[in-house]
Amino acid sequence: MAKLSHYGKKGQVRMVDVSAKQVTVRTASARAFVKMPPHVLRAIKQLRNPKGNPLEIARIAGIAAAKRTADWIPLCHPLPLTHIDVTPRLCQNGVEVQSTVTTAAQTGVEMEALVAVTAAALTVYDMCKALDKGMEITDIVLLEKTGGKSGDYSRAPAKRAAKPKRAAVASRTSPRPSR
Repeated sequence: MAKLSHYGKKGQVRMVDVSAKQVTVRTASARAFVKMPPHVLRAIKQLRNPKGNPLEIARIAGIAAAKRTADWIPLCHPLPLTHIDVTPRLCQNGVEVQSTVTTAAQTGVEMEALVAVTAAALTVYDMCKALDKGMEITDIVLLEKTGGKSGDYSRAPAKRAAKPKRAAVASRTSPRPSR
């Protein structure tokens, strides 16, 4: 069984010393989902949200949060992030948010990717709560990570009864081409 690295010999919590670890390129991707009723989805698609475009604000919030992960998670190392991508997508029953974060550092960026999608999902909720407070944030998961001593990780595809389906309509204000 793996030993927990954030505990000292006497059981005290500590920040892991990574100074002897080699600097390598490390990437992590994560996902979150905001489940919402059809009337909220319609408002987002038609850009009729009282607070503005939640998808674009969520994208920026996720990027900003990833950069501040060490402020959110007490024992995380502040990292020099070299790339952050946060992509919210309309689906049939909500908004899926994915992130990819990259660094060249001595420790990984899994937490940065997870914080990015969490902050983005919370922002979608905040931007849409005037329309419905019953939305749910679910499925916050690490999808994959590469680099580092522990090697690569890829999440096995989940066997879910109701997989989120992408909507045919893309955000009109998004600078990214629809896929």
